[in-house]
Amino acid sequence: QVQLVESGGGLVQAGGSLRLSCAASGRTFNSVTKAWFRQAPGKEREFIASILWSGGSTNYADSVKGRFTISRDNAKNTVYLQMNSLTSEDTAVYYCAAENMGGTAYKYWGQGTQVTVSS
Repeated sequence: QVQLVESGGGLVQAGGSLRLSCAASGRTFNSVTKAWFRQAPGKEREFIASILWSGGSTNYADSVKGRFTISRDNAKNTVYLQMNSLTSEDTAVYYCAAENMGGTAYKYWGQGTQVTVSS
């Protein structure tokens, strides 16, 4: 059974940083694209960042470009999201996803981790 488990969320003051982790189990995900999404209360789920399996090329939403960094550790079957200069607008549940099916559709999803930024 494939599982993606996020961790690292929590409460942080505006201007602070957090690093989210997403550990995969059940199979290796070294050869698939991985991504992070978020969903704020009353809003639709939003794409944040992705990292390609081949070459590690990354892509970011404009709202986080320059502040967030996605990375991976294939040996640990884990993908990370380093978040800096956080604002209250970043408050959301953050989800990791793996194996792109086209557009923003992914085959595997984690359960989400809450990030709350206090102003």
